[in-house]
Amino acid sequence: MPDAVFVSRTILFGDCDPAGVVYTPRFSHFAVEAIGVALDRWVGGPGLRAVMSFNILPPVRAMSIELLALVTWDDEMIIKVGVARLGEHSFTFLVEGFIGEGVLAFTANVTHVCVSPESKEVVPIPAPLRALLS
Repeated sequence: MPDAVFVSRTILFGDCDPAGVVYTPRFSHFAVEAIGVALDRWVGGPGLRAVMSFNILPPVRAMSIELLALVTWDDEMIIKVGVARLGEHSFTFLVEGFIGEGVLAFTANVTHVCVSPESKEVVPIPAPLRALLS
């Protein structure tokens, strides 16, 4: 698996409800955004474009998020992204968000499936993508 990537993010006013607490759906955005940055770093350029250049579409098949600590406006978050699993047709990222002195604030598992752009059928992970994520 490639080395984990760490992404820094400051929690913005627009991420929060009127009480200054992050809206629950924003955590899915944080995870997807950090995966994009990780892909960019792993390929040394636009990562999602590189994935799609393997003649696949990579829609999210499943996402689970566990919220473990309160995250508020102006918190500095470090988000760690790693590859958790490679299947025959899908790949899963583990995303972990930390605030303060290493407090685990959330975890997310995001599974993408490989789909042919022509047939819209599920296809095996292309060999170059498998090599990138291995």
